[in-house]
Amino acid sequence: MNVEDIKDKWNNRYQVSAPELVAAEVLNDHLHLLPMSGKALDLACGLGANARVLARHGLETHAWDLSSVATEQLQQYAESKGLNLHVMTRDVIERPPQQNSFNVIVVSSFLDRSLCPALMDALVPGGLLFYQTYSKTKVNEAGPANAEFLLDDNELLELFAPLEKVFYREEARVGNVMKGFRNQAQLIAQKP
Repeated sequence: MNVEDIKDKWNNRYQVSAPELVAAEVLNDHLHLLPMSGKALDLACGLGANARVLARHGLETHAWDLSSVATEQLQQYAESKGLNLHVMTRDVIERPPQQNSFNVIVVSSFLDRSLCPALMDALVPGGLLFYQTYSKTKVNEAGPANAEFLLDDNELLELFAPLEKVFYREEARVGNVMKGFRNQAQLIAQKP
């Protein structure tokens, strides 16, 4: 699927329905780790659930997504609430963030392994990466069907090995699969 097809897919999805906005659990559960000031990026932001949380926390927040429908809706929301939120329609694969440009980067429900080195480079020293996305080891059909967009077991730890692990969670199929955090992995890591 080329970039234009992907853009059309997401534009159509956001045009037709507005999903319930819930920030990534890895971010919501660890707000106490966020710095009191600085620049944050919600990468592949969709309608910006994570960006809204980051901006309300007081961070100068940037939100990038390929879908112009999503970014237009987020821009309207930010303006109506007076949030310090800079929204951009942007192909993050073609134009990743610049080196040493963010104190916090949040990525949820998105995976392009080729982007991982650029994300690490984009963090300032001491900067935090919050990452949450779907795994191949699932207990139900939640998440993408395409295995290319699913993590192998413990893969987030490997992809971001140069960073210092602050928090990691991946419960897979261990124990009572009707409870807990399933189908995804979470990582918070800090740039040394």
